[in-house]
Amino acid sequence: MQSFVAVDFGSTFTKAIAVDAGSGELIARAEHRTTIDTDVLDGYEACRTALLAVDKGIAKAEVLACSSAGGGLRIGVVGNEELVTAEAGRRVALSSGGRVVAVVNGGLTPTSLKALRAERPDVVLLLGGTDGGNSAVLENAAAVLAKYKWRKPVVAAGNLEAKGVIGSLLTGAAVPHVFADNVVPEIGVFAPDSARAAIREMFLAHVIGGKNLSRDPGFARMVRAATPDVVLRGVEVLASLHGDVAVVDIGGATTDVHSVIELDPEDANLGREVVATHPVTRTVEGDLGMRWSAVPVVAAGIEAGLIPDDPVLRDAATRRHDDPAYLPGSAEETSYDETLARVAVTVALRRHAGRQRVVFGPGGRVIERSGKDLREVDLLVGSGGVLRHNGPELAARVLGAVAAGAQEEGWLVPSGARTCVDTDYVLAGVGLLADVAPVAAEGLARRVGSDIHGTVRSGH
Repeated sequence: MQSFVAVDFGSTFTKAIAVDAGSGELIARAEHRTTIDTDVLDGYEACRTALLAVDKGIAKAEVLACSSAGGGLRIGVVGNEELVTAEAGRRVALSSGGRVVAVVNGGLTPTSLKALRAERPDVVLLLGGTDGGNSAVLENAAAVLAKYKWRKPVVAAGNLEAKGVIGSLLTGAAVPHVFADNVVPEIGVFAPDSARAAIREMFLAHVIGGKNLSRDPGFARMVRAATPDVVLRGVEVLASLHGDVAVVDIGGATTDVHSVIELDPEDANLGREVVATHPVTRTVEGDLGMRWSAVPVVAAGIEAGLIPDDPVLRDAATRRHDDPAYLPGSAEETSYDETLARVAVTVALRRHAGRQRVVFGPGGRVIERSGKDLREVDLLVGSGGVLRHNGPELAARVLGAVAAGAQEEGWLVPSGARTCVDTDYVLAGVGLLADVAPVAAEGLARRVGSDIHGTVRSGH
């Protein structure tokens, strides 16, 4: 094996890179509009032709792919209590590369099942109870799914003592399902890895083929996971090189934040979270984006005090919402994009990180934190077209603005991190290679946040 081809079937663009299997050197890259209107492999074939123009040897490369085409992975979470199992399930779903489209608290009823069905989740994550605790709500939820003939795949990751009852109910009703370890085995413990792997299994077995994105069964064989899941794995590799890392990806409709940090056990008593913080985290802000979500970006910026209420900027945001393919044609229009990006990045990181405050109680002055402390992040990486295509100066201003005013307001965002941009869009490739060719994955990851950039043979 001389090389790998890593492909990301995105919602808008399909990106492909060819990587040397030994060193991780980036051989070539290409992108094409995602051809969801015909067959997603049409766009891939256009990328493959461009890669072959650089190196004919790529024809023999093993192809690894991830996908968020066709709306990505839609996850519904069914749990007991909002502050415990449902919140834990939401976190698992996000870290698994899914978009949480529904959260049902307090178990499941015929009425809430109808609401869940209306959100069209691809996978349902079923949670409830600590191991050895009360399993009645969890078992009742499984009974409702069975009675009303639920046909989408279910991942059961609650009280392990309910496994036999749940298995019998779901199997008897022909509900596709798989079991995972309890996400909250005891209060204050958050164990997402088993459920994350189970969601990936269901995504590959039931979701990819079910979206009818391609007539060729080869597409399903190429795809290894949902794109955000793969990117988060790539961020883990990046963190192994640089220490604590946060990545913020600004898209047209959402802004995603991925972080991998070493948790400080001494800070545990400062947190107010009933579900423990995890070193590897992803959040998705569905109201923060450069095009489809441009209008709420302005609203969020005004509410946060980051920008004034400017009707001209509101009009610019509306233009972008109405025409998601809009490209700035002047320096003024580019400046509006910069403002939107700055707000999206800052607000998304604040929501991901949370804040710290001082409270006074019977015991005197107490510091409390909610969220994940990112102040010691060593490397802050930007991704997304607005940062990749508008030059390093704009990207530096956008990423550099995150820390402004954060200390005074208690936000736990990166405050002294080095900043860079994933200009070659390699983090998805790093994630795809991480468990297949770890040395190549590490070599490719060095293109991000390092002076070791290697070469790119392609002009694409």
